[in-house]
Amino acid sequence: MTLPIGAGRLFVTDGGMETTLIFRKGLELPEFASFVLLDDDAGVAALRAYYDSYAQLASELETGIVLDTPTWRASSDWGERLGYDEARLADFNRHGVALLRELRDQRGDDPQILISGCLGPRGDGYIVGETMDADEAERYHSPQAAVLADAGVDLLSALTLTYAEEAVGVVRAAGRQDVPIVISFTVETDGCLPSGQALGDAIEQVDRETGRAAAYFMVNCAHPTHFAHVLDPRSSWVERIVGLRANASTKSHAELDAADELDDGDPDDLAERYRSLRGVLPRLAVVGGCCGTDERHIAAVARAVTQ
Repeated sequence: MTLPIGAGRLFVTDGGMETTLIFRKGLELPEFASFVLLDDDAGVAALRAYYDSYAQLASELETGIVLDTPTWRASSDWGERLGYDEARLADFNRHGVALLRELRDQRGDDPQILISGCLGPRGDGYIVGETMDADEAERYHSPQAAVLADAGVDLLSALTLTYAEEAVGVVRAAGRQDVPIVISFTVETDGCLPSGQALGDAIEQVDRETGRAAAYFMVNCAHPTHFAHVLDPRSSWVERIVGLRANASTKSHAELDAADELDDGDPDDLAERYRSLRGVLPRLAVVGGCCGTDERHIAAVARAVTQ
């Protein structure tokens, strides 16, 4: 499938799903796992309302929208921690896709919705911890990628990856399913991945070891002040960054991890920082948010980058 991204139309994403559901909706998400909400009617209703609010926003903004399934934690290691076996996890992944397909059927083409099967890191997402080589990462992520692809996603997105070898494995796992894959790295306040590798080096490594098989790259779960300084418009790897899903807060990962309250930052300031990056990221076509962001941030960002 050829994605309609980069063809002149802006696509937005949702904001910080987990932080919104925990801090704004008062829901409990063990291990930051939103897929557990698919286990009962009340949880499904909360997810449906969450997604619908962003679909309505995209309609008002006259943009397309990429919506991720609530499956960032729905892989085997995280499922085991939460007491779910592989069969149950597969059900959750399928149910997450079905929920978004139902929303798209209800709304038709207003807005254009792309369903993204969301994959997350095997580890924490903020800390590298125990690492895998690319072959092990491919084996680990293949079952979830296969279920999501079979359920009918338009693309797969691996968010908040902390080191390049896992990203290589994810790209290879997606390649087995013949579904476009998007790789999104997170960075620390110095603009490097939590592994210590430079962002550009990580993107170039993934492209080199996969034959540029990723549809495009993103940066997520970091504030623009953490990575803007490493984006050199003269570097070819910068053109591979098509999406941004920044945090609302300027705090580091360690500070956010220790926080008891939501830091939702300044939506207008965040929007101005996205606007300034337009000149550095020539292919920027997907804009959204991560931790602490909500509809206010996405609306401000979308308007800023289209003015």
